[in-house]
Formats: sequence, C-alpha cells, structure tokens
Amino acid sequence: MLFVGLNAGAAVFPVSALSEPRPSSGARPPSVVILVAMSALGPMALNIFMPSMPGLAKHFHVDYGLVQLTLTFYLIGLSLAQLVYGPLSDCYGRRPVLVCGLAIFCLGSLFCAFATSIEILMIGRALQAIGGCSGLVLGRAIIRDLYDRDRSAAMIGYVTMAMSLAPMFSPALGGYLDTLFGWRASFAFCALAGLAVFAWVAFTLPETLREPGFGEGFRAMLRGYGDLLRSPAFCGYALQTAFTSGVFFAFIAGAPFVVVTVMGEPASSYGLWFMVVSVGYLTGNFLTGRFAVRLGVDRMIAWGAMIGLLGILALGATGWFGLLTLPGLFLPMAVVALSNGLTLPNGTAGAVSVNPRAAGAAAGLSGALQMLVGAAAAVLVGYGQDSDPSQHPMIWTMLGSGILAVLSFAIAAKFRSRRS
Repeated sequence: MLFVGLNAGAAVFPVSALSEPRPSSGARPPSVVILVAMSALGPMALNIFMPSMPGLAKHFHVDYGLVQLTLTFYLIGLSLAQLVYGPLSDCYGRRPVLVCGLAIFCLGSLFCAFATSIEILMIGRALQAIGGCSGLVLGRAIIRDLYDRDRSAAMIGYVTMAMSLAPMFSPALGGYLDTLFGWRASFAFCALAGLAVFAWVAFTLPETLREPGFGEGFRAMLRGYGDLLRSPAFCGYALQTAFTSGVFFAFIAGAPFVVVTVMGEPASSYGLWFMVVSVGYLTGNFLTGRFAVRLGVDRMIAWGAMIGLLGILALGATGWFGLLTLPGLFLPMAVVALSNGLTLPNGTAGAVSVNPRAAGAAAGLSGALQMLVGAAAAVLVGYGQDSDPSQHPMIWTMLGSGILAVLSFAIAAKFRSRRS
C-alpha cells in the first residue's frame, strides 16, 4: 500500500526511505511499516464510523446532533490523551507507553461494538481515541529520536503519506461493513486491527529513547509543558498545525451534511469522493518526504499555507456563485488536503525540534492543540448549519482557520530566525 519508486535516486518515493533509513542518532531504527500501522489506527477509527452516523440516529432513536457528539468525544479523547502520552514516554520510554495505549484502543473498540445506548457508545469512542492516539504521538516522537530536524520532517511526511491510505479507504470500508453486517462491524474490524498491531509492537518494536527528558511525575510533566509554552517558536508551530487541522475537521464535520442534505446525494457519494481528498493529502506528504531536507521546514510550510488558502477560496467560490457540485466540493478540498500534507509534517517537525529532549511532550502538546481546535471547528460548523443549513458555515470556518494558520506560522518563523 506504499508508493515506492523503482529507482532509489529518482524523483519518486525512494526505496531506501522505507527499507534502510539512516538515523542521525545511530540507534537501530524500527521498521517504517510498523510506524505507519500504529499511526494509522487512530485516523482509521475516526473515519470508518462516518457512514454509519445517519443510520445510528435511527437505531438509537436520537437526534443526529447527539450522534455527532461521538465525533466530538473522539476528538476530545485524542486531545487529552496526547497531553499524557508524550511526557510519559519521555520518562518511561516509547515502547511500554505505546503497548498500554494500543491495549486501551482494543478495549474501546470492543466497548463500542457492544454498546447498547448512544451514551455507552460515546464512552467507548473516547476510550478508542485515548488508545488510538498513542500511535500518532509516539510515532512522531520515535522519528524525532532517530533523525535531525529536516530529516525528521521528511520521515514524518513519508509515514503520514502511507498512513493517509487509512482515512482514504476507511469511509468506503465502513459503508460496506455497515451495509453487509450493521454498524457494529466497523468497531469489530477496529478491534481486530488493533489487536494485530498490538502484537506486532509488543514483539518487534525496539526502544528508541536513549535518555529521559524531564524526569518523572506530574510536576515534571507540567514543567515540561511550561517550558514549551514559554517558547514563541513552539507556540507558533503548534498553533499553525492546530489551525491547519481545524480546516480539515471543519470540512469533515460539514461535508456529509452538505452532500446528503444540501445536495441530495446518497451517503455513499461522500465515502467515494473522500478518496479524492485523501489522494491530495497523500500527494502533499509525498512532496514533503522528497523535498523537506532540500528546501527546509519553513519554506515547505510557507508554500503549503499559500496553496491551502487558494484551495479554500476556490471551494468557497463554488458555493458563493451557486456552482456547488460534487467535483466542485471535493476537488478544491483535495488542493487544501495537499497543502495540509505540506504543512502538517513540517509544522510538527518544527514543534518537536524546538527542544529535542522534550520531543514526546512537544508531540503530545501540539497534537492535543490540533484535536482541540479540530473539535472547536466541528462544533462551530454544526451550530452554524443549524441556523444556516448550507455550505457557508463550513467554508467560513475553514477560511478563518486557514488565515489563523498563516499568522501562527509567521510568529514561528519570526522567533526562529531570531534564534538562528
């Protein structure tokens, strides 16, 4: 499922990036494939459930807005857990913390599969998110353990490019599982996938942390976060990735409503057309993997941010001029997703490189900000569509997040240049 070029030195995905990475630290690197698998669990669980949401409202006899809280609870679970995983992994190592997180993911998936009410399902989704985000946080921290700043951006790009196949195909997979076996089948699939990755990590993943970061305990955790939050460069990079994520979550919160309710298309159209968006994101991460070392983190973010704003404006134009169609909705969003593939890995690399000894804490804090802003964007779109049942609340939220992402990066670039 990875796009691997035939010639290692050609302008395509180099085989050596996957099979024989060269870590700057000299530590034995884990397989890139296992990093992809553990990082993909969270995004897969997030997206595989989307096609089941309308039917779930009927199953539990609740409003669709209440069902949408399963998305919000998932994002909140991702956000809060990332605040803990990073510092704990800085103290105790990446591997044991990751194993515990994957066990929680499997438990949460089973909790969802056997849920008898919407409230129990929300609890299960929160557990699923708490466990699933361990791979996201610790995958980035493991990469930063092994590679320098620009090379880590390239490796994060490669891993994210490969794991983007999970959200590309998971909505369609979830739709088919729902049609054939019911909505519980999606969570059963997540549990099986989580169990397979759990076993893989437990038996094969080496420890990559060479020395503890801020010591042990809750006070040390807060001290690590305090040091990071006092860094304008870290805050700039972290907020840039957060508002960039806000653009994406505004879209996935509003697009199903736009496709099904506003445009009158079947729910399956959303799952199929969402693949176009995933291709854009995959392409952006491919470009990051190829050019981050050559061009540098900041230049990649700058180009990506400008492309993202152009994509949002193109998406807005289709709605503002009454030209809203499926291609008009998803093709501009594919451009936005491409820009996310350029900005998110590089922004993450910038954030975790401010203080490499606190890479886990930085990865957790920046990831938590992404999910919090994403949850806020989803809620904002939901309330907006209650009062204005159209595509406009989604577009305005995306545009606002995109502008704030550019301003945040400007802060990061300014203070990083002062340190140089």
